[in-house]
Amino acid sequence: MRSNTLALALVASLGLGGAVLAAPPTTTSGVIKSIDAKAMTVVLQDGSSYTVPKGVDLKAFKAGEKVTITWDANGKKKEASALKAG
Repeated sequence: MRSNTLALALVASLGLGGAVLAAPPTTTSGVIKSIDAKAMTVVLQDGSSYTVPKGVDLKAFKAGEKVTITWDANGKKKEASALKAG
């Protein structure tokens, strides 16, 4: 009986570790400070920088515009999965 309890505790702890790794994306709102279409990056006025996937039309956005960015951390990079005005 004791060995079953230990095995279940181990399985449960491994399951919780996976839940931490699968964290939902973060959403941030701010005003665009600059856009670099060549590097595919957007910098907000607070200094945070986001890499935008290729295929996103950055011409639709301009400095001074308020945006909402949905992003995930990849190491030290913030990779945007969505960028929308407002």
